[in-house]
Amino acid sequence: MKTGKDMQISKDQQEQFIAAAHKMAQYGLIKCSSGNLSWRIGDNIAAVTASRSWLGELTAEQIAVCDIKTGKCLNGKTPTVEHAFHLGILRNRAEINAVLHFQSPYATAAACGKKIDFDFNVIIEVPCYIGTPAVVDYFPPGSAELADATIEAMKNSEMVILRNHGLVTVGKTLNDAIQKAVFFELACQIILTQPNCRALTRQQVEHLRQLAKA
Repeated sequence: MKTGKDMQISKDQQEQFIAAAHKMAQYGLIKCSSGNLSWRIGDNIAAVTASRSWLGELTAEQIAVCDIKTGKCLNGKTPTVEHAFHLGILRNRAEINAVLHFQSPYATAAACGKKIDFDFNVIIEVPCYIGTPAVVDYFPPGSAELADATIEAMKNSEMVILRNHGLVTVGKTLNDAIQKAVFFELACQIILTQPNCRALTRQQVEHLRQLAKA
């Protein structure tokens, strides 16, 4: 039975959030309990996937409702261990409504490399939607160090690579964040499987970025 606090997220919002989580699995961005998702649903409220939930099978009972400013959970659920950087990003970037942490195969393989010095601009979608990803060194999952570093890195980026861990991206909408993750995974797949792939030139990248702003 729902309490008054649970009602801060409507049934329609629950369904949208669940559909987005399931879509992450459908696009191969997560496996089992890997990855997590948050979504701004009010002036200071966010839906956050619950700890250890399988996003591909997410249910309404696995949605934590959190206060963005304080980080307090308002509906008795236990949010993902990474909720601190989700809420911190939402606090710092008013234009962002969705934060997605994912571990797709090729992007995560890139994150685990000894060097992450790739030019990811091998497809037009990277300069148009993502830009240059930031890189955060390895910190234990759920740690304050990881949260602080990720929040700081995301202040001026749309994508953050977490070394030996995974990726974080953001969006104005749930689909926006998912689309960026899917495009970045494609770019990483091309880079890691095509030895002769070439990146776009600086002029081409800048032109695409200007088109994206128009």
